[in-house]
Amino acid sequence: MPVDPRLPVLAACGTAHDHGGTVEAVDLVEAAARRAVEATPGLGAAVDLVLVPQGMWRYGDLGRLVAERLGAPGARTVLAELGVLQQTLLTRAAEDVAAGRADVVLVCGGEARARSAGGPPAETPSSGAPDEVLRPASEIITRLEIERGLALPAASYAVIDTALAVADGDDTETHRRRLGALWSGFSAVAAGNPDAWDRTPYGPDDITTPGPGNRMIATPYTKRLCSQWNVSSAAALLVCSAEAARGHGVPDDGWVFPVAAAESNAMIPLAARRDLHRSAGFALAGARALELAGTTVDEIDHLDLYSCFPAAVRVQARELGIDGERPLTVTGGMTFAGGPLNNYVLQSTAAMADRLRGARSATGLVTTVSGMLTKQAVAVWSSTPPAAFRSAEVGDDTRRATPTVEVVDEAAGEGRVVGWTTLHERGTPTATLEVVDLPGGRRTVRVEGQSLR
Repeated sequence: MPVDPRLPVLAACGTAHDHGGTVEAVDLVEAAARRAVEATPGLGAAVDLVLVPQGMWRYGDLGRLVAERLGAPGARTVLAELGVLQQTLLTRAAEDVAAGRADVVLVCGGEARARSAGGPPAETPSSGAPDEVLRPASEIITRLEIERGLALPAASYAVIDTALAVADGDDTETHRRRLGALWSGFSAVAAGNPDAWDRTPYGPDDITTPGPGNRMIATPYTKRLCSQWNVSSAAALLVCSAEAARGHGVPDDGWVFPVAAAESNAMIPLAARRDLHRSAGFALAGARALELAGTTVDEIDHLDLYSCFPAAVRVQARELGIDGERPLTVTGGMTFAGGPLNNYVLQSTAAMADRLRGARSATGLVTTVSGMLTKQAVAVWSSTPPAAFRSAEVGDDTRRATPTVEVVDEAAGEGRVVGWTTLHERGTPTATLEVVDLPGGRRTVRVEGQSLR
């Protein structure tokens, strides 16, 4: 196919998993990278840039370790700390290739978290530091949110979900059924995904009813409504120029193209957002990415919405204008397919590439979340080459479009609860968190048992 030699191409991708809990993270990432290049082994040695999202592991420079094992010791390495959107790395890869700053970019990462009888696997000693570190501009969670329990992701997203229930006018039973139906559909997709961590098809009641193996975490979330982060999974994606892909023998009928991406890196704390159940960042990033791609959300063939918790999916679908009847995942989501910390979007993008590869004029949309719906990104991929990859940052627009309120530590008098959850420990309720609007337009976060002083 005639394309610009510098056009970015997702030439290959690979995944790796270890249910036994004996393989360390760097070995899993290497295995994923080797699977990506097994048909064109010279591509691994040609890597000149490695981009890695930080995980729970403690390697000094995981990217360097993997590059050396692939025969590319001279590759430049970049590490993205927690709080940096995973899509940022994929966008960086495409932009560097298009600009001629790199020819073959490896975006890779993973976790080795599944417990075996002897505990997690030991890590290979390593030293050194990456050539570049990407850091978020500010803290993603405020001191007050940490002190009042909103630093727990399940708690924050449960608060958002109860705010959604209020906005929808749902009573407790209607809300429960809505969540069960949504996540049961995700489990059905995971059942057909050979890379999914849990391929058990669950019915709605299996998901929402607390019981053995499915304890309540944060009302209304049971364990099967929460992201499964304790998995051993890795993914590797090779983004290169069309010229490099062709030069290394990657068949062009297997190419997948990054078409457009938009990010919002505005960091507005959850408690300060007037409307807990809204996300201007997703509305703006989605509209911009689709505009740059020259398409609409209704014309997109496949979707994967970042799925740490049901609230994230539900908010995204509304802000992006997605019909709730459409499949919203190609993996099965982070509960069932598994969501290794700070790495899921690499898994979802690899799965999306598998859907698009070899198809005629097929498109896919993949989203990314960082924090408590704090930062947002939307990317459009296609089996058809665009004229060029295009990207945008909409953070300034998000700040202007997000109504905020002043959050105070203490308050007196009456207030209106706008979002809440009850936390559980081993099935026992331990505390209720409430986001409370106060007279005069201010807000606080209350823990049950503490008076509003």
